[in-house]
Amino acid sequence: MQFGIFTVGDVTPDPTTGRGPTEHERITATVAIAQKAEEVGLDVFATGEHHNPPFVPSSPTTLLGFLAGRTERLILSTSTTLITTNDPVKIAEDFSVLQHLAEGRVDIMLGRGNTGPVYPWFGKDIRAAISLTVENYELLRALWDSEVVDWSGKYRTPLQGFTLAPRPLDEVAPFVWHAAIRTPEVAELAAFYGDGFFANHIFWPSSHTERMVALYRERFAHYGHGTQEQAIVGLGGQVFVRPNSQDAIREFRPYFDNAPVYGHGPSLEEFTAQTPLTVGSPQEVIDKTLSFRAYVGDYQRQLFLVDHAGLPLKTVLEQLDLLGEHVIPVLRKEFAVGRPVDVPDAPTHATQVAAARRAETEEAQS
Repeated sequence: MQFGIFTVGDVTPDPTTGRGPTEHERITATVAIAQKAEEVGLDVFATGEHHNPPFVPSSPTTLLGFLAGRTERLILSTSTTLITTNDPVKIAEDFSVLQHLAEGRVDIMLGRGNTGPVYPWFGKDIRAAISLTVENYELLRALWDSEVVDWSGKYRTPLQGFTLAPRPLDEVAPFVWHAAIRTPEVAELAAFYGDGFFANHIFWPSSHTERMVALYRERFAHYGHGTQEQAIVGLGGQVFVRPNSQDAIREFRPYFDNAPVYGHGPSLEEFTAQTPLTVGSPQEVIDKTLSFRAYVGDYQRQLFLVDHAGLPLKTVLEQLDLLGEHVIPVLRKEFAVGRPVDVPDAPTHATQVAAARRAETEEAQS
């Protein structure tokens, strides 16, 4: 399995001091967080894409390209890239360049986006979100998979004799995750192409995530990509960890109560009981994370949100130290116990290249 962190890049005042970071401070803090993630032994850093205040990651590939030069091992990803409002040609170009800069340490997570005003800002209609997702991804795949693309569709101008430059590194596109909170059509799209499915898994109860992942696995097998158990699944989650649970709850409570996405609603205790949010000791984080396998099966990637709601950089870096020293090593060991041999490992550029070469050899021999 791969373990990592993702950020939504919110600029939120610290409720304990009343001070919020500047945009510059938030961006530079994100770089420090990613570097710390590699230092403590995590596998993945992923950034969201937002085009409205109070968020800063409007250009994810710019950030990830900078991080490619500041890291050596970390897989760099988005969480998510907006497949609805971005031009597929520009997505293909940006990620091809990023692949080359990062020597393949890149994948991409695609999503519809859930901020209504963003659609008209980019000349799109949110009522067409699903059909935009399907059409734009069809074009994106064609750009990566074909040397010369002739294409026409409903939502952008046609392409005639277009060649992507640069081509993907080793002629292998980044691995694609399709992310959704509540949209079964996205799970269907991921299954149709044999791509990965990433369940956000933060705000909803486990029963909802269980249904979404089960749908994806069933359809993945239906389309002939392998067994249900061989489908590629990733989960999100949020944690706040301290050496003992009482300190974790006491320290995190003001951040939870004032968080822009879930503050002023259910209590911290209600939210942690009903969702994957875990606030407590390292052992509590371990136990709850291991419980995810009971309802989604063996999966490939676990990403945690650790920097949301105004948490100061010092606290976030301490979270990463605790995860790296006390949580992730145990999760790696425990998730490996009883894992069937036919369950795929998490995808990497190297495994994708090897699979492509095997397919070429088999085709030549047939």
